[in-house]
Amino acid sequence: MNQQDIENLRQDYSSASLSETDVNPDPIKQFDKWFNEAINAKIYEPNAMTLATATTDGRPSARIVLLKGFSNDGFKFYTNYLSRKGKELGKNPLAALVFLWGDMERQIRIEGTIEKLDRDYSEKYFHSRPKASQIGALASPQSQEIAGREILESKMAQLEAEYTDKEVPKPSYWGGYILKPRMIEFWQGRRSRLHDRIVYKKTDNKSWKIVRLAP
Repeated sequence: MNQQDIENLRQDYSSASLSETDVNPDPIKQFDKWFNEAINAKIYEPNAMTLATATTDGRPSARIVLLKGFSNDGFKFYTNYLSRKGKELGKNPLAALVFLWGDMERQIRIEGTIEKLDRDYSEKYFHSRPKASQIGALASPQSQEIAGREILESKMAQLEAEYTDKEVPKPSYWGGYILKPRMIEFWQGRRSRLHDRIVYKKTDNKSWKIVRLAP
């Protein structure tokens, strides 16, 4: 594809609208509404979200992870604490999440601070996963350089044999995080790029202020 073809890629959005009077005063309830609508619309992996982190000197990185729960406390996911994102979060706990549900012409951006979940919570979730996923967490030195895929496959086979009839222990370096939001933006695509952007901002008294942003 040439540069002009890329420049001409565009889509006009017209499926819905969003106003200050439409949204729930509570952003978590509004998220729950949109999330359920995404499930009902059969969006592929509606819980897939971009997680953006940064080093202490401001160098960003981003990747897709899966949302594994949300509540008034925040948004939960699990990963390897020794991965790049884990190391960055350990030194700089500020992070952002982005959900994109293109078929619904919707996007949600969330910014806040990250904390580790309690060990017992992570332990319970780890053992609820398919056994192969549990073993995969043991087999993969996430984000580290390896000589080839055969190293992973060999380690996986070794561990599958070792834990055929035994419970897989949760690695100490694996567990959950929760992002506690300070800002949540709901974006609805509209015609002529005049999109609706409704933002919730956490105030000093812990309530939420709702504002509209220009697209």
